[in-house]
Amino acid sequence: MALQNRKRNRLMGYDYSNEGLYFVTSCVQDKLCVFGHIDGGEMLLNGFGEIAERQWHWLEQQYPYVFLHAFVIMPNHVHALIEIDTGSVPVLPGNASALPVHDSDRSKPVHTKVKSISELMGVYKTTTSKRIRQAGLEGFAWQRSFHDHIIRHEQAFQRIEQYIHNNPALWKDDVFYQQPSP
Repeated sequence: MALQNRKRNRLMGYDYSNEGLYFVTSCVQDKLCVFGHIDGGEMLLNGFGEIAERQWHWLEQQYPYVFLHAFVIMPNHVHALIEIDTGSVPVLPGNASALPVHDSDRSKPVHTKVKSISELMGVYKTTTSKRIRQAGLEGFAWQRSFHDHIIRHEQAFQRIEQYIHNNPALWKDDVFYQQPSP
């Protein structure tokens, strides 16, 4: 049985661990609204939404080359502007993708590879899923992949940043909109 030809999610030949800005969107499986609800154009997070938000901040704390410029947790998806900036931390000579970090007591350097956007999203989705399941939503899952866009111009950055900030107010027009359950 032949497998269906799937649309490629990533730009062929592009190294997604390169320094740069990325717009990412990830949806909850079946677009279930599990993170809270929109009221008066504002996103009101429930406990699961708070977990999703905390994990974004954790990602930035965990990886010194990751910077979050804007993000929003919506009822059934997340949007974020993520920057990979290896110039903000010392880079090992001869290998631009390996950064020195320290072990838990900060005494000796341990080397790690810069994660690609796909790897960072995998870490985010895995840790968020684990914590949400532990908090009581045992069947929680993300959709299999995520959408990304490489940001190459200041205008695109500003347009996407505005889109993220305005997303809750425009929820009913959103492609991911789901009618709230009674």
